[in-house]
Amino acid sequence: MHQNCSYFVTETAVFSASEARQMHDATRYAPIGPDHTLTGEFRMHLNFRSRFLPDHRNVLIYLPPGYDDQSPRRYPVLYLHDGQNLFDGATAYVKGQDWGVDETVESMIVSGRIEPLIIVGIYNTGESRVEEYTPSPDPRYDLGGKLDLYGRLIAEDLKPFIDRRYRTRTGPLHTALGGSSLGGLATLYLGLKFPTIFSRLIVMSPSVWWDRGVILREVKALRVKPSLRIWLDVGTKEGKHTARQVRALRDALVERGWRLGDDLKYFEARGALHNERAWGERIGPALRFIFPS
Repeated sequence: MHQNCSYFVTETAVFSASEARQMHDATRYAPIGPDHTLTGEFRMHLNFRSRFLPDHRNVLIYLPPGYDDQSPRRYPVLYLHDGQNLFDGATAYVKGQDWGVDETVESMIVSGRIEPLIIVGIYNTGESRVEEYTPSPDPRYDLGGKLDLYGRLIAEDLKPFIDRRYRTRTGPLHTALGGSSLGGLATLYLGLKFPTIFSRLIVMSPSVWWDRGVILREVKALRVKPSLRIWLDVGTKEGKHTARQVRALRDALVERGWRLGDDLKYFEARGALHNERAWGERIGPALRFIFPS
């Protein structure tokens, strides 16, 4: 069952749902209206600004059941890339095909299959997405390479902002990062770069092919294995070479000390394509692995 979120929060003010509706024309991505499919409690931060990248971006926050019950309880946090694809069919890249993260996580929290958590959906910035989600330029496309700056946006601007505004558990043991495709590539790279910020990663269908396998080179160059718990997956019908490339990434992680079934979970989804629907079907098992009850 879908319901609209009850409040929107900007950097400076809280708006009731009725006030947010009045702002709808000026707020391009405000999830209000019959086509939107949010389930649970949400807060929207519009046009979040960073010191590191020029493009502003919306940030949509999912809050677990009971968050507003005047409890002092603090919660772990999962940061997810491509925020417009996660919760709301009206804002998804393919209309009507969001991941359904909100429905999945609400059900899993209520049933006790995972611990309650806050989820931060970071909207991508459209044309700048490839630049921001890649660690190096790919000579075949003549673009990319701003992932270090995007990582600093999350680690040094967004996370402190979220920790100030919400009742979070702030340490790396309680902070996760996740994404798919280029977002999966970005997740693993940033997890390796910021192991004192993130200790749990959801790496779905990562773009191992980018810049001739730059992420494989990053993993193989590790001198010390960081303490990261990693979910890694791929669909078997994502492309001719995709599954083979992700298996190579799995093997590289194992060679550097990750243990399958312990701090590394690898999953191949038989017949799964490279799309939001497929990733939405795997988010539940991924959450159970990184945030077990």
